Amino acid sequence: TARLRADSMAAALAAMSLDEAPEEKEVVVDPWTVSGKIDYDKLIRDFGSQPISEALIARFERVTGAVAHPWLKRGIFFSHRDLDIVLDNYEKGKPMYLYTGRGPSSEALHLGHLIPFMFTKYLQDVFKCVLVVQMTDDEKFLWKDLKLEECHRLAFENAKDIIACGFDITKTLIFSDLDYIGHMYPNILKIQKATTYNQVKGIFGFDDSVNIGKHAFPAVQAAPSFSSSFPHIFGGDTTVPCLIPCAIDQDPYFRMTRDVAPRLGFGKPALIHSKFFPALQGADSKMSASDEASAIFCTDTPKQIKDKVNKYAFSGGRETVEEHRKLGGDCAVDISYQWLTFFLHDDAKLQHIHDEYSSGRMLSGEIKKELIDVITPMVQLHQAARSHVTDDIVRTFMTPRKLNLER
Repeated sequence: TARLRADSMAAALAAMSLDEAPEEKEVVVDPWTVSGKIDYDKLIRDFGSQPISEALIARFERVTGAVAHPWLKRGIFFSHRDLDIVLDNYEKGKPMYLYTGRGPSSEALHLGHLIPFMFTKYLQDVFKCVLVVQMTDDEKFLWKDLKLEECHRLAFENAKDIIACGFDITKTLIFSDLDYIGHMYPNILKIQKATTYNQVKGIFGFDDSVNIGKHAFPAVQAAPSFSSSFPHIFGGDTTVPCLIPCAIDQDPYFRMTRDVAPRLGFGKPALIHSKFFPALQGADSKMSASDEASAIFCTDTPKQIKDKVNKYAFSGGRETVEEHRKLGGDCAVDISYQWLTFFLHDDAKLQHIHDEYSSGRMLSGEIKKELIDVITPMVQLHQAARSHVTDDIVRTFMTPRKLNLER
C-alpha cells in the first residue's frame, strides 16, 4: 500500500537514521528502496508536500482538544498533504476515516512495523473515527517469492499484531485484498482507466520486464482512499474524506491517487508522513524481517532484546572511555538515542539522557540500558495483548460490516 503499510513504513520505517552516512552515496527514496543520507527538507520540496509547522500542531491541539503526540512534537511525523483541511472538516463536525495498511510478508512484525499502527491508534482515539486497514497479500505475492496461500495466511496472522495495538472493534475494518477486492473493483477499474501506462512507469520506475500485476497494483492501493470502496460502512456516501498516515517513501502511490481523484469525482486523500525508523546497525543498514540482527521483533524475549541492543545497536560513543568522557557521545548517529526519541515519551527524561550522553557523563553501555528498559516492557505488553486475540476476534475485525460512525 503505498504502501502504506506498516510495511511501508517498514521498509522505510526501516531504513536509516537521520543524520548519518559516513560516505556519501546516491539518495534513493521510493516505495521499495530507501538509501543514502536523507535530507527531509529536500524531500518535502521534491515531493511537493508541506512541513508540519508548530502553528499547525497548535491548531491540531486546539481543534481536537487532544495533546499532540510526541512524534508530532518531535518532528517524527513531519510532513503532510491537506492536514489543515482535515482539521477544517473535523471542526465542522463532518465525518472522516483513516486508512493505513500492511504488506504481510513475514510471520513476526518488528518495531518498525508497529510505528504506523501505534500512531494510527492515537489518531483513531483523537478523531473517534472509522479506520480501514488494507492487508496487501496480493502485492506481496507479486513482489516476493511467496505462494499466494502463504501471503493470505500471513495477512490473517499479522492482523493479530495490528489488533493488539488496541483498535476499536466497532470502528475498524481490517481486510485482505484477496478477500475484499470485489467490493473495491469498480473503483479500481475507474482508477486504472484514468491512469496511463507511461504515468505508472514514470511514478514507480517500472521497466518492461516486470510482471503486469505490478503495473496494475497501484490502483488497488489507491482504491481504499475513496469511501465508495466501503459500501458496508458508508452506504452510498462517496464524499467521506480520508487521512492516510504513512512513511514519506510511500507518497508516490498517493500522488497518483490525488491526481486521479478529481477526474473521478472523488475528493483527494490527505496524508501525514513519517521519517524513517533506523535499523539497529544504523546508517546504511536496513531493518529487515529476514535479518534477525537488524530489528527487535514483537516475538523477542527480554534476553533477546537485551542481547541484540548490546551487540548490534550502532553506538555514537568514542573509541575509549577516556575519549568518551572528554568528547561525549554523538546522539545524531547513536541508535539507542534515536530509538529513545521514538519510544521514550517523557520529554524531560529524554533531554536528560541527551545531555548526559553528549557530555560524556553517560557511557554507551548505559544509554543502551536506558533503551532496553524502555522497549522491553513495551514488547511484553504487546505480546500480552496479542495473546488475547483469538481467531474469532480476527474474523470479526475482517468481516465487512456496518461500523460505528458516531464521534
